[in-house]
Amino acid sequence: MTENLIDRRRFALTGTGILAGGLATAALPSIATASPATSAAATDPALRRVVLVGENPGVQLFDGDTVAAYASVWVVDWSTHGTGKAIVLWHDGQVRLLTDRPELGRWLERDFTRFFPEADGLPWPQPRVERHYVRVENDLVHGTRARAGDVEVRIRDVLDRRAFATDGFDLGGRVHSLSLVTGPSATATISVRGRRLPGDIVRGGTPERPSSSAFVAVAEVWRA
Repeated sequence: MTENLIDRRRFALTGTGILAGGLATAALPSIATASPATSAAATDPALRRVVLVGENPGVQLFDGDTVAAYASVWVVDWSTHGTGKAIVLWHDGQVRLLTDRPELGRWLERDFTRFFPEADGLPWPQPRVERHYVRVENDLVHGTRARAGDVEVRIRDVLDRRAFATDGFDLGGRVHSLSLVTGPSATATISVRGRRLPGDIVRGGTPERPSSSAFVAVAEVWRA
């Protein structure tokens, strides 16, 4: 199970799994009910417009083959829903959304994070929205440190830096184009009230092309 989860994320960041998984079939329901202009944008990437520019590092912790916790950190430099920062934390069957921009945060959680491969198979209830200022330090040299309220996310020891782009990232039947630079990392923690949540990251791949369930992400552009 762990390998499958890692593979899904790896495929999402290489395009392999997306292309092999029959994306066109998955997108048919939304295309069938969309307007002609929306349908054209969904099928022709050249017609898609930028909807978000920013950064989105993430950490998935495992207890054996079971996902123990997942944190998605957002830094939005520009979007159709404004700018700001947010942390989406899944743990113990609950979702917490920490941000000082609730409207932006709800959009990030509802339209993006809950459809990411890391969230696949997790019970995903309505989030508890907590208004906190989010502090984020994020780069491909030092990794990521994000804090909001009683939550802290740390990603360190970046193993690699590589570009990725796809025109087939499916978010709940809505196909997006995505480009970014990602940095799989060797160590990561999620802490709540000063205590580390249980679980460990999972690493794989090869020395030349390492993979990890913790990663830095920069220069992220979503188009729809």
